[in-house]
Amino acid sequence: MTTTATPGTHRANVPAPSPTDFLGIDALLHDDERLIRDTVRAFVRDRVLPNIAEWFEDHTFPRAMAKELGDLGLLGMHLHGYGCTGTTAVAYGLACLELEAGDSGFRSFVSVQGSLAMYAIWAHGSEEQKTTWLPRMATGDAIGCFGLTEWDFGSDPGGMRTTARRDGSDYVLNGSKAWITNGGIADVAIVWAKADAEDGKSGGTIRGFVVPKGTKGFSTRNIEKKLSLRASITSELSLEDCRLPADAMLPNVKGLRGPLSCLNEARYGIVWGALGAARACYESALEYAKTRVQFDKPIAAFQLTQEKLVNMMLEINKGLLVALHVGRLKDAGNAHSSHVSFGKLNNVREALAICREARTILGASGITLEYPVIRHMNNLESVLTYEGTSEVHTLILGQAITGESAFS
Repeated sequence: MTTTATPGTHRANVPAPSPTDFLGIDALLHDDERLIRDTVRAFVRDRVLPNIAEWFEDHTFPRAMAKELGDLGLLGMHLHGYGCTGTTAVAYGLACLELEAGDSGFRSFVSVQGSLAMYAIWAHGSEEQKTTWLPRMATGDAIGCFGLTEWDFGSDPGGMRTTARRDGSDYVLNGSKAWITNGGIADVAIVWAKADAEDGKSGGTIRGFVVPKGTKGFSTRNIEKKLSLRASITSELSLEDCRLPADAMLPNVKGLRGPLSCLNEARYGIVWGALGAARACYESALEYAKTRVQFDKPIAAFQLTQEKLVNMMLEINKGLLVALHVGRLKDAGNAHSSHVSFGKLNNVREALAICREARTILGASGITLEYPVIRHMNNLESVLTYEGTSEVHTLILGQAITGESAFS
C-alpha cells in the first residue's frame, strides 16, 4: 500500500519556523502595517527600553515623551481628521503591541489619550470641541484623561455618584473619579456625571463633560505606592462645585452608551498590547534558558523548561491570530463589542500566565529590574482589571452565547 503526502504539508526546502513568529503571522500583515510596527518597535528599542527600569523604579512617566509619541503619529492614530493619522485598526493594534512590549505604561498613555479622551471628543463632541482639542492632542501638545471610574463604582459605572447640576446656563459638577491614567499630567479631562434632565429637573442621564485643567473646583491627586503600572501616572480627580458652561457637555451622546463606546476602543488596544508584554517575557525567558547552565547543560535542554517555553509560544501565536482576526473584523465594520471582550479576556489572561511562567525560568533573576519579566507581570495585574475585569468580560460573553444577562 502506498501513501502519498498531502501536497504542501512539508518540503525539504521549507525553512524552520521562527521561535518568535512560529506561524509566520508576519506574512499576514500588509506592507504599511509592518512599516508602522517596525517604526514603533524601533522607537521602543531606542527611547523606552534604555530608561524604563529607572522610570518604573522612580514611579514616573516622562511627560516630554507625549510629544515624541505625537511626532510618530501614534496619538489618536486610528481616528480620521483633525490632525489624526487615520490608520487601520490592525495598524493601531500593532502599535499597541510594540508599545506594551516596552511597558504597559506607554501603551496605557497612548490608549487613554487616543481611544478614551480623544475618541470621546471625536465620536460625541461638538465641532468646536473637536477643533479646539483634537489637533493639539494628536501632536501631544495637550494630554487628556478619562474620568469614569469612582472609588466605589468600577465594574458598575452606572452607579456613579458624580453629579452635574444645572444652574442657569451652566452645569455644576460635584464628585470624584479614581484610578485615572494621565490624570495628574492632563490638560483636559473627559468627566462622566449624572446630569439633570434638559428641563433642569433632577433624575437625568449620564453625560460627558470636557473639563480643562485649571477650571475652578477641579483638582487632581496622584495615587502613590503602586506596585504595578509604576511608569504611568494614576490619579484621583476631584470636582467641588466645578462650574462649566453648557457647551462643555458632549452633545451627541446620552447614557452609558457614551463611555462604554470609548471603553470598547481602549479594550481593543489591550487585545494586542497584552501580547507585547507576553512576547517580551517569552523572548527573555528563551534567551536566558539557552545561556543559563545547570547540571552541565543549558536549562533549555531540560524537558520541563521546554514544556514551559512551548506553552508560551503556543499562546502568543494563538493570541496574535485572535487579535488579527478581531482587527480585520473591526476594519471591515463587522466587529461586535463581544468580539473585543473575547480578545481582552483571553489575551490578557494568557499573557499574565506567560509572564508568571517566564519568571520561574529566570529564577531569582526574574524578580529584578535587570530583566523585564517582573515589571511586565506586575503591570498585567492591573491590565487584567482595568477596561473591564475578567469577570465582567466573562459575563459579556456569557450573555452573547446564552442571550441571558447575569448583570441584573
